Amino acid sequence: MELELSAGRPMVGTVEQLKELFDHLSSIRAQMASLEQQFGQEIYDLPEAHRASAKNLLHYLALRRHDLRPLQEQLASFGLSSLGRSEAQVSATLDAVLRVLSCLAGQRSRACEHERSEFNTGRWLLEKNTAALLGPTPPGRSVRIMVTMPSEAASDYILVRELLASGMDCMRVNAAHDDEVAWARMIENLRRAEREVGKPCTVLMDAPGPKLRTGPTELVPGVIKVNPKRDRLGNVIKTAKIWLTSIENPEPAAPEARAVLTVPADWLSALAAEDRIKFFDVRGIPRSMKVTTPVGSNWLAESDQTSYLISETLLQVVRNGVSDTRSQCRIGPIPQSSQPIILKPGDLLELLPTQDACNSPVRDEHGQYLQPPAIGVTLPEIFSDVRLGEHIWFDDGKIGGVIRAASQNKITIEITKARAKGEKLRPDRGINLPDTELTLPALTDNDVALLPFIARNADLLGYSFVRRASDVHLLQTELAKIGNADLGIVLKIETRRAFESLPDLILAAMRSSRVGVMIARGDLAVECGYERTGELQEEIMWIAEAAHVPVIWATQVLENLAKGGQLSRAEITDAAMAERAECVMLNKGPYMIEAVKVLDDVLRRMQRHQTKKSALLRPLSIASRFRQ
Repeated sequence: MELELSAGRPMVGTVEQLKELFDHLSSIRAQMASLEQQFGQEIYDLPEAHRASAKNLLHYLALRRHDLRPLQEQLASFGLSSLGRSEAQVSATLDAVLRVLSCLAGQRSRACEHERSEFNTGRWLLEKNTAALLGPTPPGRSVRIMVTMPSEAASDYILVRELLASGMDCMRVNAAHDDEVAWARMIENLRRAEREVGKPCTVLMDAPGPKLRTGPTELVPGVIKVNPKRDRLGNVIKTAKIWLTSIENPEPAAPEARAVLTVPADWLSALAAEDRIKFFDVRGIPRSMKVTTPVGSNWLAESDQTSYLISETLLQVVRNGVSDTRSQCRIGPIPQSSQPIILKPGDLLELLPTQDACNSPVRDEHGQYLQPPAIGVTLPEIFSDVRLGEHIWFDDGKIGGVIRAASQNKITIEITKARAKGEKLRPDRGINLPDTELTLPALTDNDVALLPFIARNADLLGYSFVRRASDVHLLQTELAKIGNADLGIVLKIETRRAFESLPDLILAAMRSSRVGVMIARGDLAVECGYERTGELQEEIMWIAEAAHVPVIWATQVLENLAKGGQLSRAEITDAAMAERAECVMLNKGPYMIEAVKVLDDVLRRMQRHQTKKSALLRPLSIASRFRQ
């Protein structure tokens, strides 16, 4: 029966349906209250500033235990809120819907009267917590921009100043690289730039955490490849530049040089422009290069031939078409390189609890390994944790496998994901064990030793590898020991365990005054599957908004632009989606200043259209022009 409205009377014809909706939502409301009561003491133990947010998080969790899709359709058919944007104020939204349902069903005379001020509380708390953690709102843009510092930020003040002037609001210093001297100089450069630019900027330092990585592989003689640029037909369009410098006092190469050879100083000093240097490369092929330009005591040479040189390669000078055996020398030492392990689907790989290099394996005439290749790991503790059938990933998910055998001395893996032609596994590559319940501590002894420096110099600490509430409590205890319990904590959600424990992690972190969440999308994609990345980042943002906790959207934002200077449509779309977070992180790269400027522009444009999940209905020029 269709709905009918009569003046002064409730809707008729669907009263039973309205009552059924009311009862269903009332039951969910009661469950929200029950969950809040269950965690009553835990909420009471939190600082007062976080109690309302903790309650709202619990209400949201109770709400999302239900499949609300059928209810949402029914609510929308009555022109009511479908609860799809209730994260920041769950109980207020649900209570408002219940009041209107009661009014429509004619159950209460004043049912439609309700307090609307509650709806602003959640948004206000989120903005307040964001400002406390990440600093004041930048003019004209609500979303902050965080930038990861390269090593040169310690010595290049202009770089730091330009980043700040272009839109950086938060500097990220990764303590897994460089040292305290370099970190201090980066921060000193920032503080100087703040004074000159007249703009504040917070500092986040990442604690490295336990780094599970591959160990060394067999070292092989170093090879230098001289490679001119060619067109698609193989014609040389740009010769290769070679830097010749002395073994005794080598100097940094000129920017245009693509290869560096060290030679004896007396031989180098006897060179002249237009001399030709002949040699046999490692393949026994005769090759040559021409001496062109002196640079101090060094020389630049060029070649239009592809060649491969190793240490002790014999060089012979030819001047005016005449060679002299007395003008010979051998190339100086070329650093050895690590031999990668080539892995294909179906291959076996052994992990060993060692930091020693393992011998390179040999394949038979059919391309099969005569025995499985082996590689060590940086954290042998994992050998007690892994179980048969669990998955393992290497090098940001480029190589995947399944554990087929495990003991204290060896883990055998069957490779299930790699390119058919083979993928190279190199030393110092990350290892992910998404199925394994690892007992590794989130806070290492090295992290604890770094805490005093971080507390003195940074505003925020990025907590890597956090997985349990006890990990958060441990960090809070260590910060209290050094007298800096107020340091901001950013939980880096980078493992499956962290994602699954997110509500508990946030409730534990709320014991601190300033809390944030970082979506480390790279590691999270490896742990949970790339196809789930979009889904997971949405869920993390919903949970964080319900807790009124700011979110940092991280990993590969405008990556092509920052590293290669080129934009892609997909990257712009990703950056636009990031507007729903409170902060967006950029990684380092040669074009990072340009990336900051582009991100600043995208975020400013997008905030006119959207905030969180809500579309902002500003006037559209396309609508204004329609048939005018």
